[in-house]
Amino acid sequence: MPEKYVIIIPQFNDWEALNLLIEKLNEDVEATTLANTSLLVVDDCSSRDRTEPFVKFNGTGIQVLRLFRNLGHQRAIAIGLSYVAREMDCDKVIVMDADGEDAPRDINHLVRKSLEQPGKIIFARRTKRQENTLFRVFYIIYKSIFKLLTGKVITFGNFSLVPRRRLQNLVRVSEIWNNYPGGVIRSRIPYDDVPIERAKRLAGESKMNFVSLVLHGLSAISVLIDTTAVRILIFSLWMSGLVMAFIFIIIFLKVIGNATPGWASTLGTTLLIVMLQSFLISLFLVFMVLQYRTQQHFIPAIHYRDFIEGVETVA
Repeated sequence: MPEKYVIIIPQFNDWEALNLLIEKLNEDVEATTLANTSLLVVDDCSSRDRTEPFVKFNGTGIQVLRLFRNLGHQRAIAIGLSYVAREMDCDKVIVMDADGEDAPRDINHLVRKSLEQPGKIIFARRTKRQENTLFRVFYIIYKSIFKLLTGKVITFGNFSLVPRRRLQNLVRVSEIWNNYPGGVIRSRIPYDDVPIERAKRLAGESKMNFVSLVLHGLSAISVLIDTTAVRILIFSLWMSGLVMAFIFIIIFLKVIGNATPGWASTLGTTLLIVMLQSFLISLFLVFMVLQYRTQQHFIPAIHYRDFIEGVETVA
C-alpha cells in the first residue's frame, strides 16, 4: 500500500510564492509520491488576505490552518506538526518553507533517504546557499558559536521528512516550540541528512532581517541552554585559574620589587573583581537552568489547539 504524505508549509503573507510553489510541486515531485500527498498550509495570521485562489494541486487536497495570532515560523511548524499528529492520517510528514527556497524536486531525495532509513527524521543539509556574502559570513559565525556553546554541529534548517512514529515523539518535545531543528537535536530522536543546495525565492522578499536572524540563532542556542550554561561555567573556571596565575605573578613581582608602586595592587584587584563577577554570573545561570528544568513545560501536542482559529479545506 502506498505511503501517505502531508507537506506542512508555514507561511506569512507569501500567497503569491505559495501558488508558484504548488505549481513546482506538481512538476517536480515524483508522480507516485505526489498522488498520495496532501498540503497543510499553516497561515501564521497573515496581515493580507488571499486574493487569488490556489492553483490546482495534483495531490489529494489542500487544507489551510489559520492561527489566531502571529507566532513566528518555528511555532507555526510546531502547531502544524501537532495538528497532523492528532488530526490527520499519514505515514510521513514533510516540512518546507512557502517561499520556494526549499526546492520541491528535493522532496524526492528526502523520500528516497527515508526509505533507506525509515526510523529516522531526514533533514536537508545545505551544501550551497543563495544568499548574499554578508549573510553567508554571519551564518558561518552563527554555526561556529553554536558549536562552541553547545558542542553540537547544526548544518540544516526546517526542510525535513518526519516518519509517523517519530512525529508522535517529536510533538511532545517542548523545545520545538522555540526552534524546530534545535529541538530535534535536543530530543535525541535519531536523524540523518542528505546534501541539498538551497534554491532561490520564487516571489516577494524575505521577511527575515538582521534582528530576526539574531533572534533565530539565539533561540536555537537556548534549546540547549543547559549544556551552554555548563560550558560557560567551565570557561569561567578556566579563566579564573588564568586570572589567579596572573595575580600570583603580580604578587611575585611586587615582592621582589620589580612592580611599579600602585600598579600591582590596582591590576590585581581589578582582575580579582572580574574573575569573581564572571564566576558568580556563570554559577547563577547554571542554577537558573536547573530551576527551569523542574518546571512544567509547554507541550505542543497538548497546547496547540489554543492557537488555531479554524481549518479551511480548499480542495
